[in-house]
Amino acid sequence: MSENAEGHQHSSHGDIVKRLKRAEGHLRSIITMIESSRPCVDIAQQLHAVEKAVCQAKRTLIQDHIDHCLEHTVEALSGGERAPLEDFKQITKYL
Repeated sequence: MSENAEGHQHSSHGDIVKRLKRAEGHLRSIITMIESSRPCVDIAQQLHAVEKAVCQAKRTLIQDHIDHCLEHTVEALSGGERAPLEDFKQITKYL
């Protein structure tokens, strides 16, 4: 797990990608359901499932970021660097 100025990888990223790919497949099937005139209740149920999957992926990403990057932020702040603190402020907007 290397970190650089461009970005970084956490151990949860692989699981998040799998979850999002599953949601992507569900979205495709929802489009097919709509095009096939399936009942709105069925479509709404599937949309709800996709929405929950995306929300959980976002929650996992943010929690992982906080868990793994907090130490780096504290170290950077003690060295006078402000950028990591701004990063935390930005990500909390998505909670």
